[in-house]
Amino acid sequence: MAEKETKPPEETPAPAQAAAGIPMKMVIIIVAGTLVLGLGGAFALFKFMAGGHGGDDQKAEAAAIKAAGHSEAEAKHDAPKVNAPGAIYDVDPFIVNLADTPEVRYLKLTVKFELESPDASVELASRVPQLRDTILVLLTSKDAASIRTPQGKFQLRDEITQRVNSLLPKPAVRAAYFTDFVVQ
Repeated sequence: MAEKETKPPEETPAPAQAAAGIPMKMVIIIVAGTLVLGLGGAFALFKFMAGGHGGDDQKAEAAAIKAAGHSEAEAKHDAPKVNAPGAIYDVDPFIVNLADTPEVRYLKLTVKFELESPDASVELASRVPQLRDTILVLLTSKDAASIRTPQGKFQLRDEITQRVNSLLPKPAVRAAYFTDFVVQ
């Protein structure tokens, strides 16, 4: 009989090793380390940025006030509110001819005043004719070229504030704000 060649059964290959390179534990450690460093850096950045808002200054100020014999509640009541917004007083819009000689130019201006106290609005309301007159005289003395620039607008705003404060017995207008400014 013919002998049959018998082949030994083929061995099944061993499970494939992870890609030749970095083991899985090392990948997890690297990712975790990067995450911890990133979060720590973000925390440090936020802490650094928030530190400039006067937390230590406020504590030092409170300690100084307590040393002077005042309670903390009195200190908050007595402290001036520098950044607190004041009451707003609305003025009707102005439409005026500008002082441009060869051409006729118009200015439409709406202005609002920020006041030191709400009581000042009563004083301004009683002086509306004088208020409008002083602003109209000022606006008609300006030409389009001078008020179109940002510096011209800032100067006009300051002049309006000064003229309105000169009408009052005690200066009460902090600032003038333009809410509508059209030159045509």
